[in-house]
Amino acid sequence: MTEENPASEELQPTILSYVKDIPNLCSLAGLACTILAIYFSILGIYAAAMIGMVWAVAFDWADGLIARRIKGRTGNDRAFGGQLDVLIDIVSYGVAPAILLMSYGKFEPIFLIGAFLMLAASAIRLSYFSVYGLAGGSKYTGLALDNNSLILVFIFLFEGMFSEGTFSIVLYLSGLSLAALNVSQIKTPKLSGNPVNVYILAVYTFGITAVYSWKLL
Repeated sequence: MTEENPASEELQPTILSYVKDIPNLCSLAGLACTILAIYFSILGIYAAAMIGMVWAVAFDWADGLIARRIKGRTGNDRAFGGQLDVLIDIVSYGVAPAILLMSYGKFEPIFLIGAFLMLAASAIRLSYFSVYGLAGGSKYTGLALDNNSLILVFIFLFEGMFSEGTFSIVLYLSGLSLAALNVSQIKTPKLSGNPVNVYILAVYTFGITAVYSWKLL
């Protein structure tokens, strides 16, 4: 019978020790924004939900940027951060948009189908990426999931131009189109790896926050 090695157990870090890692704190901050987005989606306060969704993307991009600049991170630190990021991504870019769609559709059964397809595409997309990574080391296969939130937040700016029923159809078709792109074979660049794109996202995030904050007032 094989005995466990007590020495190896002593070297294993505690679970909560990884919370002290700044990139992981950014990831968790993004998760907090996502929970707020889900909460306000269910309440029907969509302007607040949009702010939560765009800030979830901002923190998601920030964690990778910070992680690349911190020296001395171990392989386990990077592996844990990667796993945490993937698990949060399925909530931020799969669950949150699906709940947004169902809420705007008054939780009618037909919207369950669209929500499932969006969430399923997100899960498949993330699983594929976990196995194969970046194509050629620089491009994603399929539309990266963070684009879903950025696009949906932009589309919601035009909600007032349509009746509620018409916009629910627009939102439904937009969600299905994004899901199809997520699992397609198109190649898209890794936007978060470029510092210029990070600054563009920062401007977009603050701009979206200002617009939707004004709508809340």
